[in-house]
Amino acid sequence: MNDDREVLVVGAGVIGLTTAVRLGEAGFRVRVLAAGTGRATTSYAAGATWSPYLVEWTDRSRAWSFETLDELRRLAADPAAGIALVPGTEAVPVPAAPPDFADRLDGFAITTDLPAGFVTGWRFTAPVVDMPAYLTYLQTRAVQAGASVEERTVARLDLAATVVNCTGIGARELVPDEQLTPVRGQVVIVANPGVTEWFVGETDPPVYFFPHGDTVLLGGTAGHTRTGEDIRDRCAEVEPRLKDAPILQTRTGLRPTRPEVRLAVERLGASTVVHNYGHGGAGITLSWGCAAEVLRLL
Repeated sequence: MNDDREVLVVGAGVIGLTTAVRLGEAGFRVRVLAAGTGRATTSYAAGATWSPYLVEWTDRSRAWSFETLDELRRLAADPAAGIALVPGTEAVPVPAAPPDFADRLDGFAITTDLPAGFVTGWRFTAPVVDMPAYLTYLQTRAVQAGASVEERTVARLDLAATVVNCTGIGARELVPDEQLTPVRGQVVIVANPGVTEWFVGETDPPVYFFPHGDTVLLGGTAGHTRTGEDIRDRCAEVEPRLKDAPILQTRTGLRPTRPEVRLAVERLGASTVVHNYGHGGAGITLSWGCAAEVLRLL
């Protein structure tokens, strides 16, 4: 690959596939190489919703996140994307000010109707993403834009004239980048006993649940190892109907946390490499904005 319209994207999580879609639809010929796709990615185990979690909150990350929020709202109109606009509550166990981006959230309002143990909270409507469906949607859309996707482990980045590095936690060894730290995440999928709203409790570890039709995704962890029953029991303290919900599946992944997202160009020999990794727990939140930034850099 040495044509200036040919791009090699390394990684097929939400960052890699979103980047492949954006570049392919802009006219680049894209090839995706990844050690794993679908359930083999950290993205498969994501919550997931729009939330700047475990990532720096700077002018550039704000811009990327708001660009992504707008796109997720648009995609919610397509049933194939696996995105629904769902009302819910975010709660904090101590007095707290509303987020500085409250004006960007649909239907934002302070609420005092909170579970025991929480003293501050707000409600809004957020895009809730069914990650298995969404990853399939992104890969299908990338292929429709002309991209190819191949499962293959790589040991170096200078494999083409233009490379986009979307390897997530894999960048720690591949780049290498010692600033990249894995934070373990774990979620549990249960049968839905009738839950129609999401909840996020800003505790340590966090507690959250997101309804996906016939199932509910429960979390979570931030480096802790917990059983599925532990996670379900903590969620049931907020929503008692979850207490006896049958556990259908457990998913785990390593969030690629870093002091700041690395989105920058580097020359490696004859290769131009655009790094796009280090999104922490905000891969969904930053995905479309960062993909657009990669396109601008190229």
